[in-house]
Amino acid sequence: MIRRGCGAVLAALLAGFLLIGVSAPAGAADPAFRRWLQELWPEAQKLGVSRATFDAAVAGLEPDLSLPDLVIPGRPDKPPRGQAEFVQTPEQYLREKTLANLASEGRQLFAKHRDTLNRIERRYGVPGPVVVAIWGRETAFGSYKLPHDALTVLATQGFYGKRKDFFRNEFLHALKMLQDGVPRADMRASWGGALGMTQFLPSEFYRHAVDFDGDGRADIWRSVPDALASAAQQLAHKGWQAGHHWAYEVKVPKGTDCTIADPDHLRPLKDWLAAGYVPAARKPLPADLNEPASLLMPAGLFGPAFLILKNYYVIKDYNFSDLYVLFVGNVSDRIAGGGPFATPWGKVVQLRTADLEEMQRRLAALGLYRDKIDGKAGMRTRLALGAYQKVEGLTLDCWPGANVLDHLRAASQAQ
Repeated sequence: MIRRGCGAVLAALLAGFLLIGVSAPAGAADPAFRRWLQELWPEAQKLGVSRATFDAAVAGLEPDLSLPDLVIPGRPDKPPRGQAEFVQTPEQYLREKTLANLASEGRQLFAKHRDTLNRIERRYGVPGPVVVAIWGRETAFGSYKLPHDALTVLATQGFYGKRKDFFRNEFLHALKMLQDGVPRADMRASWGGALGMTQFLPSEFYRHAVDFDGDGRADIWRSVPDALASAAQQLAHKGWQAGHHWAYEVKVPKGTDCTIADPDHLRPLKDWLAAGYVPAARKPLPADLNEPASLLMPAGLFGPAFLILKNYYVIKDYNFSDLYVLFVGNVSDRIAGGGPFATPWGKVVQLRTADLEEMQRRLAALGLYRDKIDGKAGMRTRLALGAYQKVEGLTLDCWPGANVLDHLRAASQAQ
C-alpha cells in the first residue's frame, strides 16, 4: 500500500522531476463536498467523536485541488505527480551523497539514543539502525516541516481521490485523534496524509503507536522514544523476523537471465550462493542459509542485484516501493558500519507515466502483464517487459526503455 507523500530528504530533488498541478487550494468548496462531510457524522459518532469536535474540525474545511491523484469533474486528468519512489530512476532516488549524509547523521543519532534503541530492539526485535533510517527517510530526523493540514488532505482525497474509501477511513480516524486529545496544530501531514516523525496514517496510529517514554501518551511528533518504538512496533506487527537481515547485495553470474528476478522465484540462500551469486560486500552471512530468498534487480541489468528476504517485504509494507526499501536498508546498513552499494547504478532513462501506462496496456494485451495499470516501472512491469524481450529476440535487460515501447507499437501496427 502506498501511503506517504514525498519524503523530506528528496523534496528539493523531486521538484525538478514532477509535473506541477494547480498551485493553490480551491477558493470555495463544492457544495457536494460540504454535503459529503456532513454525511460522515454518523460514522464519526460511532468512533466516539463528539458533535462539537466534528463541527469544529469540518467548519470551513475546503479541498486542496493541488494535491496529486485527484479525479475532478470538468478538469482533464493530469499525469500524476507521484512519489519520488516512482517518478525517479534508481540512480536519481538513491543518490550517493544523500545516502551518505543521512547515514552520517543517523550514526550520531544512533549513538545519542543507543540505550533507547537497545530497549526497543529487545522488546520488538527490530534493530536500532533500521528505525533510525526510517526516521531519516521520512522526515530528515524530524527536521522537515510537514506542509499540509492532515484533515484537508484526507478529506480532499476521500472525496476527489482515486482511493476514496481508503482516505475516507483515514479522515474519520483523524477526527478520532482530535477527539482523543491530539492538538489540531499537530495534524500536519505529507500530501499522502501521514503524520509525525515516522509518518503514520491515522488508522496506523491507533494500530501501532506506543507510549515508550512512559508519560501517558503516544507522541510521534515530539518524543523520539515514542516515534521510534512506534515504527518498530509497526514493523513487528507486519512480521519482522528478529535476528534476520533484509537483503544482501550480490554479484550475479555472467549471462544471468533477469526475468528470474521474480518474487515468486524463491530459493534457499545456500542455493543462490552455490549457483554463483556472490555477496558483494563483506557483510557476514547468516548462520541459517536455508532462509528463502528471491532475486531483485531494480534497474534490470543496469545496476546492483540483491537477494531479498522476508524482512525486505516488511519494510516494503511500511512504504510500498522497492526503492524506498533499498534507501532505508542501505542507510541502516551504513549506520551499522556498512558502506555504499558495491555496484553503481546505471544511467537509465525513466519513461513518462503515460508511456509506461501504454507499455503496461500493450503487455497486458499480450498476456504478459497481469497487474494494475499504474504507469510505474515496478517489479511486475520489469518482469513482463523482460518476457517480451525474450519472446521477440530483443536484447534482454529488463528495463522499460523507449526502444521496447517503440517495438511494441510497431508490432501492433504490423498486425
